[in-house]
Amino acid sequence: SGNGFTWRIVLKETDIHRAAQILLDCRLNGETVSKLPVSCRPHNEVEAYLVQDVLHDYISGTSFGPVVGHKIGCTTPVMQNFLGINNPCAGSVLASTAQIQDGNFVHRNYSHVGVECEIAVRLDAALGGEGAFYDAKAVSQSVAEVMAAIEIVDDRYEDYKSLGPPTLIADDFFDAGCVLGEAGENWQSLDLENVVGLMRINGTEVGRGKGWDIMEHPMNALAWLANLFSSRGKYLESGQFVLLGSVVETKWVAEGDTVEIEIEGLGGATAKFC
Repeated sequence: SGNGFTWRIVLKETDIHRAAQILLDCRLNGETVSKLPVSCRPHNEVEAYLVQDVLHDYISGTSFGPVVGHKIGCTTPVMQNFLGINNPCAGSVLASTAQIQDGNFVHRNYSHVGVECEIAVRLDAALGGEGAFYDAKAVSQSVAEVMAAIEIVDDRYEDYKSLGPPTLIADDFFDAGCVLGEAGENWQSLDLENVVGLMRINGTEVGRGKGWDIMEHPMNALAWLANLFSSRGKYLESGQFVLLGSVVETKWVAEGDTVEIEIEGLGGATAKFC
């Protein structure tokens, strides 16, 4: 699974649009996502990404705004074990949900909000397109900046394990925003697989991990996403950012919490939940 999809598409176009509309309504109304009706529930990852595409078309016209970045979930053993999913999953980040350096979020606006400690990149050239295939070295040529980031995730699901990966992917796989740190200087000189990242909540360290935890090298995750886009005839666009995966297991936060992350050589970011 992941790249080079061979699964059949069973859902009709109208079913795909119906599923996207249900997910959009839940997002706009802050409602919990329960199982989609059987008639429009994606059966596999191919259908999941088709629903996600339509959701993005619909949501870009709302206050959430257009897609400005992407996230890759389940890139680390710790997250695959946590979610019970054995391959990466892609989602997108919307304009209104992305903040810089010091993020402020209203806790009550989420169902069950969590945070992750991520390595992120910003592209200065497009990646993808029919027939293209990338490895870590090739994708790194398109990276302008590498930074620390906090992904904001929201468990807006009745029971995510029973919904299954296709429905979670269709709904951007828990994504609810991010805080991007300042671009790290001289990232090319860093040994990205060995950088250590850590997270503190209210001053207490709650977890740490290494760049290696993200598919053995963070650029492997970017290559995975570029190849996913290629297999779908799509592009990651120049100027967009990508959250490559969390080196710390998701931590759920309470109202009043302050979250700080630091990644060696890449700086840090903060998120406050009021």
